[in-house]
Amino acid sequence: MLKYLIIPLNSNAVSFCHYNAEHKKGDFISLDILRAAIKLAMIENLSIQFVYPSVETSTEIEEIVETVDHTKILPADYPIEAALQKAQVIVFESREQISDYDFTEDQAYIIRMTFSELLKAEKEINRILQTASRLNIVISDIDSVPDEAIKAYKPFLHSLVPELVRQYSQGHLVQFNPITDRVMLTEMNNCNAGVESIAISIDGDFFICPGFCDDANNAVGSLTKGMSIRNQQLFELGHAPICRVCDAYHCKRCVWLNRRLTHEVNTPGRVQCILSHIERNTSRIFLEKLHNADADLLSGISIPKIDYHDPFDKNFK
Repeated sequence: MLKYLIIPLNSNAVSFCHYNAEHKKGDFISLDILRAAIKLAMIENLSIQFVYPSVETSTEIEEIVETVDHTKILPADYPIEAALQKAQVIVFESREQISDYDFTEDQAYIIRMTFSELLKAEKEINRILQTASRLNIVISDIDSVPDEAIKAYKPFLHSLVPELVRQYSQGHLVQFNPITDRVMLTEMNNCNAGVESIAISIDGDFFICPGFCDDANNAVGSLTKGMSIRNQQLFELGHAPICRVCDAYHCKRCVWLNRRLTHEVNTPGRVQCILSHIERNTSRIFLEKLHNADADLLSGISIPKIDYHDPFDKNFK
């Protein structure tokens, strides 16, 4: 059942997931399409997420945006400081952008960076964990991470565990998607694009998520013709044979990445699986160390030990 409508306000609105957005001025959504999209969301009782570009939106667009309850997702380099302060989610697109930023507890943050950048960002991430209430890491080049580089991910994540334990022991329960999300979950909690969320382009066409908006052939309907998702069951967990038996519950299970790596929306690529299992196992270590530091904090929660990173090694031999 759909719950969210994602409305990029510009054809080059910032990416908050694995797909890439162009860093140039694009075209803005028309006022009529914006009004129609909001009307649809209100009729269908959908929560709206407005996604902004790195260039200033018009006063007319802002006036329409403010007519409805919503979540704002803004790039960190958005030129209007007042708008940044009101945003619920701020997106950074490189390690350099986070170096001097003044993080607060009032907003959620997404940092998109390459795998090599991420492995060098221990100091910066530890600093953010001391203040932020929510920090998501998105690897922007996950589809091209070589096997020989993956082995560095485990020690990198382990290096962040002591700071997380310290923050939790002090009562600051910061949410950090690669490590803490799995601790809180008892079932899959993924992106669910095409099932719980849908995106609408600046031209009024529906897409499974904003990552598919770059090709009109990916459209699954429009405001004028309605929505029609072919083989919609393939976006559901029950029709994902690998994911439905997996307990890396925090994995984004990104359908855009799935199709890019395997040409199937319900089949993940090997890299996505392995990195998610390294994260899952680090979550287990974090939880154990937290229990050792404070037996009452998150007591009763446990994550089973496993001896594999690739689920094919366990379930599909």
